[in-house]
Amino acid sequence: MTDKASLPKSFKDLINTADKPVLVDFYADWCGPCKIVGPTIERIAKEFTDRMITVKIDTDQKGEIAAMHNVYNIPTIMLFYKGKSYMRLQGALPYETIKQNIESNWPIKND
Repeated sequence: MTDKASLPKSFKDLINTADKPVLVDFYADWCGPCKIVGPTIERIAKEFTDRMITVKIDTDQKGEIAAMHNVYNIPTIMLFYKGKSYMRLQGALPYETIKQNIESNWPIKND
């Protein structure tokens, strides 16, 4: 069980202080391509569960977070580590493409 005191207070805190890279899926419930890529993100989250944190940001509910990261098209998938963006993908891309991009942009060497 996670100690609530250790949870980040905001999305910004999460991407700045997490000890693992953070994969972010910017989506909306009404978005067809988001529904297509959703299961792929879930599959990747399971595969990388020990190495990466995965979060979903609903752009309808958290538009300020999306705007802060210049997300104007969805789905947008980004990889952050220590506050820096290492990867940005847009559209309902296939599993192999997303996984390859994560691996080639992995911010922690020797991991």
